[in-house]
Amino acid sequence: MKPASISLLSAAVFSIGAGPGVAAPDVVVSIKPIHSLVASIMKGVGEPKLIVDGAASPHTFALKPSNAAAIEGADVIFWIGPGIEAFLEKPLDALASSATVIELEDAPGLQKLPFRESGAFEAHNDEHEGEEAGHDDHAKPADDHADHDDDHHDHGGFDTHLWLDAMNAKAMAAEIEKTLVSADPANAAAYQANGARLMKDIDALDTEIKATVAPVKDKPFIVFHDAYQYFEHRYGVSVAGSITVSPETMPGAERVDQIQKKVKELGATCVFAEPQFEPKLVAVVTEGTPARSGTLDPEAATLKSGSGLYFELMRGLARSMKECLSQRT
Repeated sequence: MKPASISLLSAAVFSIGAGPGVAAPDVVVSIKPIHSLVASIMKGVGEPKLIVDGAASPHTFALKPSNAAAIEGADVIFWIGPGIEAFLEKPLDALASSATVIELEDAPGLQKLPFRESGAFEAHNDEHEGEEAGHDDHAKPADDHADHDDDHHDHGGFDTHLWLDAMNAKAMAAEIEKTLVSADPANAAAYQANGARLMKDIDALDTEIKATVAPVKDKPFIVFHDAYQYFEHRYGVSVAGSITVSPETMPGAERVDQIQKKVKELGATCVFAEPQFEPKLVAVVTEGTPARSGTLDPEAATLKSGSGLYFELMRGLARSMKECLSQRT
């Protein structure tokens, strides 16, 4: 009787464990905002692995041996593409031969905006400092001869911070769901249910953000680097310029002087730093001006990874903008 009971118990445990989660593919994701979308769709099925974790930035990230091992063992890999995760391009070619690799910048339905490289938005290469200050409302196309390694924006001529438009997040989520259903049809129903829930939650988030920034959307501000085009385009906020285009390359003295003059021309506004990069530059830019300083975290450096991160990130941007731009001088 006892062996039979043990056998029946084992069978029951196996039966319970055979549901969603056990047969899930080994999924690896490049950066936190995308990892959050993947984790939401895999909820109850499996946990995706994250490469750029903690306070690290994809602009300056160096692959670790544990990351290489994760890539080599993956069934599915999601990344935006070489425009923002250049450090992954060669490792994926060398180590991910048996994985399904999805470049989410190719997801159907994405809105892609050309990067900006004029006036208040720093030139696309290091020969920029003599440019005339001023805000060009129309983004320029890429220079066909620009060096890919010099600037993370230069991939097909568009800005790769795609997730900062909630509608782009939905487009990427649809591609993630489709990929997971194909890779793991046994758990298709779970992926589809989670995907449908995520779409509704993103729609609600989109409405919430519009309401949050509505009172301050016409007040101009300066950002550390030009990562916010998609947020600006979707929600109507007034990004008037950036200190640098490429956060891995610090601007020269003449560039800082140009931005300081721009801040003075605009009157009372905000200059936003980012948590991973040198905050002293923001203090220099705002010195002698009525501008206030704040912090924006477009890559979620200060947030804990997980399914809720994307919502925290977007709400955090909207809240930080509203708080700084609402202050009186």
